[in-house]
Amino acid sequence: MTTFVDRVELQVAAGSGGHGCASVHREKFKPLGGPDGGNGGRGGDVILVVDQDVTTLLDYHHHPHRKATNGQPGAGDNREGKNGKDLVLPVPDGTVVLDSNGEVLADLIGQGTTFVAGQGGRGGLGNAALASARRKAPGFALLGEPGEARDIVLELKTVADVALVGYPSAGKSSLISVLSAAKPKIADYPFTTLVPNLGVVTAGSTVYTIADVPGLIPGASQGKGLGLEFLRHVERCEVLVHILDTAALESDRDPVSDLDRIEEELAQYGGLENRPRVVVLNKVDVPDGKDLADMIRPDLEERGYRVFEVSAVAHLGLKELSYALADIVAKARAAKPVQEATRIVIRPQAVDDAGFTVTEEAEHFYRVRGEKPERWVRQTDFNNDEAVGYLADRLSRLGVEEALLKAGARAMDGVAIGPEDNAVVFDWEPTMAAGAEMLGRRGEDHRLEAPRPAAQRRRDRDAERDEATEEYERFRPF
Repeated sequence: MTTFVDRVELQVAAGSGGHGCASVHREKFKPLGGPDGGNGGRGGDVILVVDQDVTTLLDYHHHPHRKATNGQPGAGDNREGKNGKDLVLPVPDGTVVLDSNGEVLADLIGQGTTFVAGQGGRGGLGNAALASARRKAPGFALLGEPGEARDIVLELKTVADVALVGYPSAGKSSLISVLSAAKPKIADYPFTTLVPNLGVVTAGSTVYTIADVPGLIPGASQGKGLGLEFLRHVERCEVLVHILDTAALESDRDPVSDLDRIEEELAQYGGLENRPRVVVLNKVDVPDGKDLADMIRPDLEERGYRVFEVSAVAHLGLKELSYALADIVAKARAAKPVQEATRIVIRPQAVDDAGFTVTEEAEHFYRVRGEKPERWVRQTDFNNDEAVGYLADRLSRLGVEEALLKAGARAMDGVAIGPEDNAVVFDWEPTMAAGAEMLGRRGEDHRLEAPRPAAQRRRDRDAERDEATEEYERFRPF
């Protein structure tokens, strides 16, 4: 049964905002008490937070779909809907968040570090909040926005100062068990270690963590054996320790060749060239192992490696190795720049930024893109004529009609607001007159007419386009 997972694909969905309420206050002797529809509640966020008690992504491997709760709709008597509850997902320290394209979204290091993986939708405004001097009793409310939904990838990269690398059965698990209080599985067959083991080592005044990475073999960087799955766990380490078995029984292996092959795999994986290396010749308590260590040590030192002869079983050379690693870790920590407090950079909107764009995608067809227009469309109830008229007012005030005219659009041209896969398409009819004076009964807007027959639309298209454009030019305020 799988007990350790360090990479998962997670589908998160934030909660949708609650709809606003369209209501009129009703009380004895007050038949027209005014609008009193409350706003909808905000949808819950999906938040990733680092928890030191969590060491694996196993829970998300079994349950990859996570959704926050929706906001509640508003109600009459100015009662606002309840906000959705945020969904907090604990992740291990060192978790990297990527999008579906592999782009890094966040690198979560340190207890309590958070990342909002899905933003909850805004609640819709009730008709009480939409009332104005011109629109005293709106017969509509805004819809809640859908919550953000997307696929993300979580990758765990172990946060350790020292990484032990080497062939299977080289003695990495035995070494970490005597250097620290970690109790990994130890046996005399390959691939005993199936998950990274972490241990805490104290050497003088320095305390550092050491990771036992599952055994590497040639081809690990291409996925052979267990290497590729766990090579990411050495990326954060300050020093790499090669564990070489001087008492290996295989006739086709020797410690120097093992070192060269592991270095080749690390080079192909990439990003580890600047890490200091230390070589540990293990199992020198065996007579043949000691002789081999004495034979190859000069060659390794000539290459520039610091070499230590140890025996995890006999506890030989462990103190010298522990203090040497502590010294390297301490120097690496001191060389790191001091992290400044997080600064918030405020970038004001440019004075000439309208907040939307208008592009001509085909003859007589234009597309409007922008945060505000697209959000307003999502909040509009298109079954309510008055709500559609309110949307037209907002787009006109934002300058969309003016931008369409400058782009060459004419009456009855097709206009789409939003992306191609989720857009609202309509025939544009430019109007300068807007506001409550054009509204009829509650829930209606006289600017919206019943669709004309297709034959009549074709006959009148050009004539209406010219007439509407001339009227727009006559009343435009510039």
